[in-house]
Amino acid sequence: MTRKIIAIVLAGGYAKRLWPLTLDKPKALLPVAGKPIINYIVEKLVSLEPPLSEIILSTNLKFLSQFEEWLENGKYHNMKIIPDESRSEREKLGAVKALADIVDKIDGEETLVLAGDSLFTDRLEGFVRFFHKRHVATVALYHARNLAETRKGSSVTINESNMIQEFVEKPSNPKSTVVGACLYVFPTGIIGRLKEYLTLGQTTDEPGRFIEWLYLQEPVYGYLLKDYLWDIGTIDSYKAADEHFARRLRENKRIY
Repeated sequence: MTRKIIAIVLAGGYAKRLWPLTLDKPKALLPVAGKPIINYIVEKLVSLEPPLSEIILSTNLKFLSQFEEWLENGKYHNMKIIPDESRSEREKLGAVKALADIVDKIDGEETLVLAGDSLFTDRLEGFVRFFHKRHVATVALYHARNLAETRKGSSVTINESNMIQEFVEKPSNPKSTVVGACLYVFPTGIIGRLKEYLTLGQTTDEPGRFIEWLYLQEPVYGYLLKDYLWDIGTIDSYKAADEHFARRLRENKRIY
């Protein structure tokens, strides 16, 4: 029997590379083609079949009130916000530590994890079905446009069964343009691995570093998205995503 999944959307960063746009506004609430980035993500989650048991938005205290207002206006059901204790870039926990704190409270559930600043056009049903055939940690993959883009993300190699053979975060010499997205499904019990990783003193800020460590401890699989994924980390990447989604909207193409 397929178990329901809890989704966690990571939106606790301060997006320093996007300043001044994000000095007083969370990146996930920046508009793309006239709609906040977070809306695209949550709309995919609420339409997922079978439905999720809950959606959790992870943020910080500085931007908590803005997300609370967004949630109230959006009237999304079965969703709640869990803030960490940080109020500035200097105090932030990091995405991995924030994720571990939340998963520790809901241990025993399968978990779908998404970055609050990534846009993609694929539906999530295929990704979740792929996970449910194996019930092991699964990472969404996509093709970067070039090797320079891969160097900013994570270079991934998989075998014929889609099991990850190599995962290198911020590679200096990537072997291909296959990149790991911050889009994961974790089985029950992943909190043990998260705690182990943090106990080793590993970086807490980049979720990809956790995957880079995890695939060496146990099997991790990759699921290749059909389309591109926009990782909005800079002004240029934000403008590119806005232009692309605005063009799709003008052409009446599906954008969520």
